[in-house]
Amino acid sequence: MNPRHFLRMSKWARHPPSARRVKLLLAVIAACLALYAVERWIGWPEFLTLTPERGSRVAR
Repeated sequence: MNPRHFLRMSKWARHPPSARRVKLLLAVIAACLALYAVERWIGWPEFLTLTPERGSRVAR
């Protein structure tokens, strides 16, 4: 483990984050997990998939 992780953990142990920040962090993690679950079960929509077009190169 990187020594920076230990420094951050000790900082959080000495000065824990506020309840509001913890709730925000948990909400972000929950949103990411929900998005991942929807993508795995339903699939990624075709209209959101980027497809490379022919001839879309930048002219030099």
